[in-house]
Amino acid sequence: MAMPQNSARENGFCFSQPLDFSCPSPCPGEAGRPFGAVGGRAGRSAPVSNGLASSGAASPSDSCAEPLCAPTPAEEETPLEEGVKYVSAQGEELACGWGAFTPGCLQPCNTSKGVLFFLCVASFLQGMTVNGFINTVITSIERRFDLRSYQSGLIASSYDIAACVCLTFVSYFGGNGHKPRWLGWGVLVMGLGSLLFALPHFTTGQYEARSAAQVGVCGGNQSLPCSQAASSLSGYRFVFMLGQFLHGMGATPLYTLGVTYLDENVKTNYSPVYIAVFYTAAILGPAAGYLVGGMFLNIYTEIGREIDIAPENTLWVGAWWIGFLGAGAASLLISIPILGYPQRLPGSQRYIVMRVSEAHQLKDGSHKKASDPNFGKTVKDLPRSVLLLLKNPTFIFLCLAGATEATLIAGMSTFGPKFLESQFSLSASEAATFFGYLVKPAGGGGTFLGGFLVNKFKLRCSGIIKLCLLCTVSSLLAIFIFFIHCPNMPMAGVTQMYHGSAVPGGHLNLTAACNAQCGCLQETYSPVCGTDGIMYYSPCHAGCRGVSENPRSGRKVYHECSCVDKALLPGSGKAEAGKCTSSCAKKPLLLCFMFVVILFTFLSSIPALTATLRCVSDRQRSFALGIQWIVVRTLGGIPGPIAFGSMIDKSCLLWQDQCGEQGSCYVYQNSAMSRYTLIAGLVYKVLGTTFFVVACLLYKPPPPESAPGSSDASENCTSDLQQHKPSLPAEEDK
Repeated sequence: MAMPQNSARENGFCFSQPLDFSCPSPCPGEAGRPFGAVGGRAGRSAPVSNGLASSGAASPSDSCAEPLCAPTPAEEETPLEEGVKYVSAQGEELACGWGAFTPGCLQPCNTSKGVLFFLCVASFLQGMTVNGFINTVITSIERRFDLRSYQSGLIASSYDIAACVCLTFVSYFGGNGHKPRWLGWGVLVMGLGSLLFALPHFTTGQYEARSAAQVGVCGGNQSLPCSQAASSLSGYRFVFMLGQFLHGMGATPLYTLGVTYLDENVKTNYSPVYIAVFYTAAILGPAAGYLVGGMFLNIYTEIGREIDIAPENTLWVGAWWIGFLGAGAASLLISIPILGYPQRLPGSQRYIVMRVSEAHQLKDGSHKKASDPNFGKTVKDLPRSVLLLLKNPTFIFLCLAGATEATLIAGMSTFGPKFLESQFSLSASEAATFFGYLVKPAGGGGTFLGGFLVNKFKLRCSGIIKLCLLCTVSSLLAIFIFFIHCPNMPMAGVTQMYHGSAVPGGHLNLTAACNAQCGCLQETYSPVCGTDGIMYYSPCHAGCRGVSENPRSGRKVYHECSCVDKALLPGSGKAEAGKCTSSCAKKPLLLCFMFVVILFTFLSSIPALTATLRCVSDRQRSFALGIQWIVVRTLGGIPGPIAFGSMIDKSCLLWQDQCGEQGSCYVYQNSAMSRYTLIAGLVYKVLGTTFFVVACLLYKPPPPESAPGSSDASENCTSDLQQHKPSLPAEEDK
């Protein structure tokens, strides 16, 4: 007997396992009897061969004109197009639990919504830790462990380096393995990385912040031995890098296997919404990390110890380590339920049956190799899998477009708070909170809205790529806002001379006639704001001789400051501890357009991910996401923070001086920082736009389904199976 073919002229289908085509409601004339039922429990069909029932029950060829179940009006949809895949039940255990322990109380969670909840919690923790806490505390870690910006950028990039190392292995073998187990163990490793990241706080000595009051005002004791000032704490950057490496290893399954696990267990048209919710949680995580991390930075790093400097002081180091302890413990806990999920959710098989392929069609037809059920299960198929993806131009250019976006996202998420801190003269905690308020609605809202638009307008692959192109062009136009910047607050000896003229040649000159007799040390940086609106390096450099405390603000007020101009306010030679408050009139405009850039950048993320999933064959989805993440991280995530860190270092005006050795940066030139940000943004946004245009032009969708005109009874039945989707007794995901 000739093997029946589906109407798309693809490989024939043959069943060696039971195929579940039961009806939740009685069919006309069938009294609710499941198709092919000859015994055993209801809802399980008898073994079939060559696509036809072999039992005594009525087969499709006996009554091809009548569907398996009479469809309701809601079920009468447009016939499915080509690429419908028929899979058989494998008889695996579908209960939720750990080994033989599968209590009934856990089974209500054994749904796509239950999986989505736990994966959202895991992605929230990952985003809060890696993209929230680390970016928030980067300034404090630089200050506490004497790091430069490029070194902190290397710490941030260690996450992506680990991901690149693990992605091929995890996505290839995990894609054909037990995905929840890979996910659960990954979240557990991620939690261990968070605990390791907090370890240096407990293995180093107490942080000694020598305030200006301790060192003394003008004429006081200015001794500061170099043995006390210098340190070798920068070696702890390797511990931070190892913690980030574990973060990268643990999060690798989350955004490859987690996405495909959701995609396989929900309806095709619901998949973008589920993935959007998942990624929205991942975006809200950093926003929460910025807000919560900003609150922790208002607590002194040595909890319980009295200190006479305020958080606004540049010597202040907040409790950067608390968030990592909490996130690490939470990750360890959330990994337990994820490990209990089955390889496939109950009822998910019907979604695989009804899936329509939109894979890019290669001219030589080699894309059909991936339809083989045994393809991709051994290491021998790995080179062929890579070759198939490399021959897919749409996939390649979507990867390159993602890399350009990732460069900007990684760079700005790492140094965005520092950008706001410099532009608006904020403290580290205030800058982190501001950035959190920007990312939470713009990033989270854009991510969810992108998935919603794909679902709302039922966009196919080519339409999705055009949506990505529109979003990229919109953010490209908005990024021109970095033409403007807030001016630096005037600082004596750094941005201007003590008498108001510009510093010649940009060279520092912290000594003037008004403080020449004070014997001030450059190692002691504790800025004060004079009543003349000018910042000074320290109370000593302002020539202040007395100190008191403001009862309202709790800040120290310095008196008899000989360098503070008394012409504006006669007899008022005073200065207050901390930076001068910025009154930049461009602040609202800059924040508004930064919001627009973030919104449209994240708006394209879920559509781009959905287009990637649809332009490759079903069996290559996990591996395709893994390869994409390798490209994105290698070309974007890894060089992004390093490049931005080096760029920001070039805009530094005032470096920390530790007995002749250069430390972290104290003051940045705002105009240079904005200029470098604008150049980087334009370059990468133009590249992203170009890549999306090429991906759209080169995409070749499957040909339209030919009308079934064959007189072969079995082919007519195949058409009937496609037109009338069988309803399985499993929970609807709505």
